[in-house]
Amino acid sequence: MLSGPVLDIAPRLLGATLRHGEVAVRITEVEAYDGPNDPGSHAFRGPTPRNEVMFGPPGFLYVYFIYGMHHCANVVCGPVGTPSAVLLRAGRISGADPGLARGPAKLCAALGLDRTMTGADLATGSVRLELDDPVATARIATGPRVGLRLAAERPWRFWISGEPSVSRYVAAKPRRSGPFEVN
Repeated sequence: MLSGPVLDIAPRLLGATLRHGEVAVRITEVEAYDGPNDPGSHAFRGPTPRNEVMFGPPGFLYVYFIYGMHHCANVVCGPVGTPSAVLLRAGRISGADPGLARGPAKLCAALGLDRTMTGADLATGSVRLELDDPVATARIATGPRVGLRLAAERPWRFWISGEPSVSRYVAAKPRRSGPFEVN
């Protein structure tokens, strides 16, 4: 059910429930990453110890650490050898502040996800993904991915329109060539 082209799987994850322990998050925003066809993907340049789960079977969790302080979770969806994954950008916890899981780092923090969960089977592991509440196509919005420098313009970010837990769009900042210069 989670195997297929990343641009087909990504919007299907909207409305899904991700569970870990006592916490359940309804997914409200995602981004697609298409491996060797996508310079924004961790798998663009091939397999590494960090991204090897992306090259395995679909339906597994890929968690990475970014900026030395945040975890981000992805659902692997390509067949074996075809690295593609969907970043879980935001979600809603029933009865909680809509901002609690707004953004990939907050979503991971709310669920208690870290790199030790990389490779978890989302059907049978301690982190479970339930595709039980699909979102009507008319409620799905799409736009550019957040914070990327490469291939950011691709409209591969999907979210539930009008959902308050969805993060706001932020373009990538230009890289600095020196301590005070901007290219």
